[in-house]
Amino acid sequence: MVWLLNVGMKVGVGVRRSFKFLLRPTGKQAASLAACLEDHRQLYNAALEHRRTAYRKAGVTIRYGDQSGELKGIRADDPAGQGRWSFSSQQATLRRLDKAFGSFFTRLREGRTPGFPRFKGRGWFDTVTWPRDGDGCRWDCQPEHPATTYVRLQGIGHVRVHQHRPVQGRVKTISVKREGNRWYVILSCDDVPAQPLPATGAVAGIDMGVASLVTTSDGDPLANPRHLKASAGRLAAAQRALTRKKRGSRRRRKAVARVAALYAKVRRQRRDTAHKAALTLVRGYDVIVHEDLRIANMTRSAAGTIAQPGRNVAAKSGLNRSILDAGWGVFLRVLAHKAESAGRELIAVDPRNTSRTCARCGHCAKDNRVTQARFRCQACGHEAHADVNAAKNILRAGLALRDAAEAA
Repeated sequence: MVWLLNVGMKVGVGVRRSFKFLLRPTGKQAASLAACLEDHRQLYNAALEHRRTAYRKAGVTIRYGDQSGELKGIRADDPAGQGRWSFSSQQATLRRLDKAFGSFFTRLREGRTPGFPRFKGRGWFDTVTWPRDGDGCRWDCQPEHPATTYVRLQGIGHVRVHQHRPVQGRVKTISVKREGNRWYVILSCDDVPAQPLPATGAVAGIDMGVASLVTTSDGDPLANPRHLKASAGRLAAAQRALTRKKRGSRRRRKAVARVAALYAKVRRQRRDTAHKAALTLVRGYDVIVHEDLRIANMTRSAAGTIAQPGRNVAAKSGLNRSILDAGWGVFLRVLAHKAESAGRELIAVDPRNTSRTCARCGHCAKDNRVTQARFRCQACGHEAHADVNAAKNILRAGLALRDAAEAA
């Protein structure tokens, strides 16, 4: 079974994109941002408790409309707290909870692990959203200072923005996110013009791996820098220091911030690698075929249970860590966005047996994969790098799907 994702864009058709910029708040503004985040977290938790209690004690289901209607009274009773923030941003927080419940019931109906919505601790609620530019917030709101960009947020003021690139399209929503000690503003924009690239006439299948992030059917590997592994020593030292700090102390808070900063750096490095690799591919190929990977299933723990313990748990744990360090999910999301904007065609195919099948004769057997890097067909004797062989199979499957779709 294969799936086709044609993300080619016509010239002049707009797409939706997000732009993320670092905020430069003053000390007073940073304190106000933290207070805003905390009040929205408390609103989320109070709304969750309201739903739980109503259903548990009276069998009544509380919905978004009911809780949104009570906001006015909540704000009037707490003018110095909830009343100082944007009404629309608080509605967005309630919608966020409603979406969590919607996802819970969807998983329940589909027989998956339900995952009931949980209360948000201080470290698990980091974003506040304003649904519409101009309603409690305003982007680039001080034209008298053309050299500096500001975003105005109700209850916080005009916060300076480190705008490192121009914003395109029409600003739809504005979000503020805290990452460690840093604050970011995220703009979701509609009607961002696509930027189609000139046709190259080339097609490629790509095989994702751990040794190389991507290997193309042309035999070109894109390196996997293994950012988490490179930072493992510093992270281990920071986490050991954290365990020695007394809970609730100022030094423990600083140690927590240190660990968070190291992980944030790894995330940024991984995202930067994904952008560069995806850009290389969309510049070089008109059609890109990749595996439709189920990464969550691939990285599931092998520990098992007490009754049925798993096998090769340590090896599987190391493989899971390497897969997550490679950032396949981040790379595929970035690749989809860039392919859409560049007018490229992206095709996802079922990855089953692509690494065991001979790209020359089609013979499929487990023994064909001699080692992680070496492929030798037991039927025809064809030898190749295992990742290149798999990439050719992926390309063949994608092109067959595209031809079938065009013939239909």
